[in-house]
Amino acid sequence: MQLGVHVVRFTWPGGTEAIAPVLARAARIADDAGVAHLSVMDHYFQMEAMFPPDEPMLEGYTTLGFLAAHTARLRLGLLVTGTTYRHPGLLAKIVATLDVLSGGRAELGIGAAWYDREHHGLGVPFPPLAERFERLEETLRICRQMWSDDNGPFDGRHYQLAETLCVPAPISRPRLPILIGGGGEKKTLRLVATYADACNLFAPSVDAVAHKLDVLKAHCDAVGRDYAEITKTILHGGDALTRGEPSAFLADAEQYARIGVDTVIVVPPGGEPADAWIERACVPVVKDLADIGTGS
Repeated sequence: MQLGVHVVRFTWPGGTEAIAPVLARAARIADDAGVAHLSVMDHYFQMEAMFPPDEPMLEGYTTLGFLAAHTARLRLGLLVTGTTYRHPGLLAKIVATLDVLSGGRAELGIGAAWYDREHHGLGVPFPPLAERFERLEETLRICRQMWSDDNGPFDGRHYQLAETLCVPAPISRPRLPILIGGGGEKKTLRLVATYADACNLFAPSVDAVAHKLDVLKAHCDAVGRDYAEITKTILHGGDALTRGEPSAFLADAEQYARIGVDTVIVVPPGGEPADAWIERACVPVVKDLADIGTGS
């Protein structure tokens, strides 16, 4: 089983000037320890459900480019890009560039978007949910086409591209991986089965995640996809790690492994700088977590 770290807050002692050095050190510690995946959010404003919206929030892909320069092994992605934030052709080009400059370590994490305040705040169109899902599916198709040998046009309901040229192409093989975040059973998990290499689910309980994975498997069967091909990741609070209880965290992770979860992604708490927390809480469990086998 693998460990991922998802950084959601940049309010650290030292203010704005401390963001870059703390983030760089956090990434180096995670990379050296064998953490598999490092992600940040894709938001314009801090999420008001968690912290004040006027707290620092970094642009996601600029941040990943910075992290790529400070690491050598970590896979880098956003958890997750909102499909409304960037034109799909530009998005495909951005993620391909990150993949090239990181030596093949980029991942497209994507979802339908939800945070209306930041859209309205910066004047970015925020269509109804049904349309956002339509745009998400077209974005997935465009990205896959742009990362293939097909440079031809794309003619969709919402997006029309005269040519899907993307040079240099991604380094990642067999192709740049796509992760879809969310557990919507009718649309999101169907899109995972059809287009994605990985899913990311919230983890309120083992039973809840097991149910979502059963739904995903049914969608895979319906579209003729091998369920085993899809990497299953969960977003885990990591509270036991914060409390200094690694054995409790590992016991919980083992339960998720038994139902087929491959990667546990943990979140540094809001009040502690990410570098210090990763060093204190994550480094000691990486090797033990790797010894836990996935059950399906």
